[in-house]
Amino acid sequence: MTVTTPSAVNSVLRVAPAAPAEAAAYFRASLVFHTDVSDVASALAAGGDPGFVVLDSRSTDSWDQGHVPGAIHLPTALIPEQAEKLLDKSVPVVTYCWSPACNGATRAALALAELGFQVKEMLGGFEYWAREGLAYETWEGGAKGAADPLTTPVGAENCGC
Repeated sequence: MTVTTPSAVNSVLRVAPAAPAEAAAYFRASLVFHTDVSDVASALAAGGDPGFVVLDSRSTDSWDQGHVPGAIHLPTALIPEQAEKLLDKSVPVVTYCWSPACNGATRAALALAELGFQVKEMLGGFEYWAREGLAYETWEGGAKGAADPLTTPVGAENCGC
């Protein structure tokens, strides 16, 4: 009788999962570098100083179309010459760009880190900020869309994770 292991049967387990200690180190490291829209929104909504600043690294046209309330606008290309004038190196910076399909926030985070700033990238970018039904600002004023049920529980404060 031949015994077939699950790893031989499906692509999920074809490469075995990491040992628990390795997995914990990997996921802890991921949280060092990343945050998400829900956590940023929650920290900002709590009032007072959240302990970080939010930086929108997109173009002016993109910023005008919509941005996180209270964010600082600094396109990635301008970070080397303007970051130290606009930001305090003792305050962590959370970068965002358009969407998960865009690596602009990653490039902005790299540029800031190379200048000596503490930085995290906000996963999901402005797209998921808007899709989660969070308020945002445009060149015309405040705006808020309906929550997309594919990205956040409708009517709930957060996803509970």
